Amino acid sequence: MPLSPSVYPFQFRRLPDASLVAISATGDHAFLQAAELDTLINAPANLSHTKRAELQSKFFMGSAHSRGSLRLLTARIAAKRETVLTGPSLHLIVPTLQCAHTCRYCQVSRSLEDDGHAMSPTDLIAACDTIFESPSPALTVEFQGGDPLLRFDLIRQAVDYLLERNQSEQRRLRFVVASTLHQLTPAMCDFFRQHQVYLSTSIDGPASLHNKNRPTSTRNAYERTVTGIEMARELLGRDAVSALMTTTRDSLSQAEAIVDEYVKLGFGDIFIRRLSSYGFARRNQVKLGYSLKEFQAFYQTALERVLYWNRQGTPLVEVSAAIHLNKILSPFDGGFVDLQSPTGAGLACLLYNYDGFVYPGDEARMLKEMGDSSLRLGRIGESLESLLNSETQRNLIQASLVEFTPGCQSCAYNAYCGPDPVNAQSQFGTPYAPVHFTEHCQNSQWMFDLMFTLLQKGQPEFLDIAHRWAHPRAEGETHA
Repeated sequence: MPLSPSVYPFQFRRLPDASLVAISATGDHAFLQAAELDTLINAPANLSHTKRAELQSKFFMGSAHSRGSLRLLTARIAAKRETVLTGPSLHLIVPTLQCAHTCRYCQVSRSLEDDGHAMSPTDLIAACDTIFESPSPALTVEFQGGDPLLRFDLIRQAVDYLLERNQSEQRRLRFVVASTLHQLTPAMCDFFRQHQVYLSTSIDGPASLHNKNRPTSTRNAYERTVTGIEMARELLGRDAVSALMTTTRDSLSQAEAIVDEYVKLGFGDIFIRRLSSYGFARRNQVKLGYSLKEFQAFYQTALERVLYWNRQGTPLVEVSAAIHLNKILSPFDGGFVDLQSPTGAGLACLLYNYDGFVYPGDEARMLKEMGDSSLRLGRIGESLESLLNSETQRNLIQASLVEFTPGCQSCAYNAYCGPDPVNAQSQFGTPYAPVHFTEHCQNSQWMFDLMFTLLQKGQPEFLDIAHRWAHPRAEGETHA
C-alpha cells in the first residue's frame, strides 16, 4: 500500500490479545488503535498533534523539513548493526572434549580420554593470533569444552599469550571459562583472579533435577558444582561466576523451584533456555523433548516467578527476556549472536575447535559432531580475511538478510531479528530453509509477542524492570 511521503517505512503486528503494535525501521514501537493505524497509512496529517509528535519522535513520520530526521534515522539503523559490522568480538576456544559428565542433553560428543580430543599448542597460538586480526576494540575469549578446566595448561598458555600480545594491541580483553567447576582448585582461582577471568557453569535447578540431567559416576554433580561456585566466590569475588540452565521434560513441572534455586544460590540472573536440537542432544529428543507450547507455558511460569522475586526486593534478571527487551527498548544493541541480520555467526562470533578447524559459532561445531561439517570456515591458522570471505560464510550472510528473505521482509520484528541459517541447516540441511518453519523464527516471534504484550499492559512495576533489563551487558560481551 503506498504511503504518504511524510511517512517512513514501518511494519505492524496484531498481538495475541488483539492489540496492535507498530515498529519503525529504527526499532522504535508504538501501540496503536486500528483507526490510528489506518489514519497513519492513509491520512497522516489528520492524526492528533500529540500522536503525530510521538510518531515523529519514533521515526514513523517526518516533518516537512525532515532532512535532519532522515540522517538520524540512518544513524540509528546503523547503530543496530554495529555489533556485526565491527569484526568478530566473541571468540570461542575449545581446548578439549574431555569431560566426566554424561549429560542427557549434551550437544557434543564428549570423551573421557584426552588423546585425539585436545587442541595442539600450535593451533592454540594460531587461534590467538587470528583473534587479534579482528578490528573489534573489545574482545571476549571464552573457553568451552568438554570441560576446559581438564586442560588448564592450555587455558593458561592462551591467556598469558593473549595478554602479552595485548600490551601492544591495546584491546579490551575479557576472558570466560565455561566449566562444571568440578576440577576448580585454589591455584586456578589465583591465576583467574590475577588475570580477571570469569567463570560460567550450569545449574539446572534443585539437586535432584540437576543430578538427573547431568549425571556423573559419583552421582553428586550438583553438590560438586555448588562447591566450585562457593570456592570461586570466596577467592574471585561474588560476581566472578554465572550460571545457566537447560530445560528438559523433567523441568516443565518445576519452573518455580528452578527459579527459587537460583535465588537460594545467590545468582543475579537466570537464563531459561530451551533444549537444543543440535548435535548429540537430538538423539535424546524423544526422552527429553517437548512441544513449543509446553515450553512456552513453562517459560511464562518461570518468568512470573522471576518477577515475583523482583517484587520482593530480590533483583533477578531473566536473560532471555532481557535480550529481547534490549532489542525493543534500547538504541544500543547487546550483540546477541542469534538475533542479528546479517548473521552474527562468523561476523560476530568465531569458534576455534580442538580438531583444528574454525566454525561460525558453537552450534556449527555441534553439527560437525553429528557428521555435518558443511559450516566449517577453514583451518585454524588461515587469515581472518580468508575465513570471513569463504564461500560458507558468504552463504550464511546471504541466507540471513531480512531484506531478501521471504517471511522476514514483511515481518514486524525484522528490525530486531533475522534468519538463523545455522538453525536452518540443523533442521533442514540447508541455510536457505523457509524461515517461518524454523524453530528460531517460531520461538523469536513468540518471545517478542510476549514482551510486547507485557509492555502494552503498561504496569509500572514491569515497565521499570523492563527498562533496567534492557541495558546492554558488559562492554565487549557478545552473547551466544
